[in-house]
Amino acid sequence: MIKRLKTRRALLVSGVALVASSASGLLTPAEAQGCAPTPTMRGGSNNYLPGAPIVDRIGGGGFRMTGTVRRAGDGALLAHQRIQVWAHTTEGHERDPQSHGATLTDANGVFQLDMPQIVPAFGQAHGHLAYDGDDFETVFLRPVMQNANDTSLNVDFVLQPA
Repeated sequence: MIKRLKTRRALLVSGVALVASSASGLLTPAEAQGCAPTPTMRGGSNNYLPGAPIVDRIGGGGFRMTGTVRRAGDGALLAHQRIQVWAHTTEGHERDPQSHGATLTDANGVFQLDMPQIVPAFGQAHGHLAYDGDDFETVFLRPVMQNANDTSLNVDFVLQPA
């Protein structure tokens, strides 16, 4: 009876640990089997400008947008994927062409783009990001910043093949 109780307790503890590590995002790519695609967010495509140029930075900088791009299903990191970024900033509105730019992920599926400080629009400090390439389904995101004084925002994409 004691051995059976220990076995059940070990199973319960390992199950809780697995759920906790999954929820915290600590899974490695090999453990990411079944990685669900990122859904488009409501309002994410607001003021989207198709074909924004690939740039080294938007405006004078001061804020950094970062993230990773993975493939749905196996969670593999995706190199050379186009991510467009735009926002209402200290240098322009999100509808202004100079407030838009795109970047490519590096060999490890990571992107970063410096831009002017994001400021609240309609009461919320938020950015807009889009995957708008040809190999995967388009995804528009509109993440809201926790604090309007934050100087960076990390946003991850999981893309569904087109």
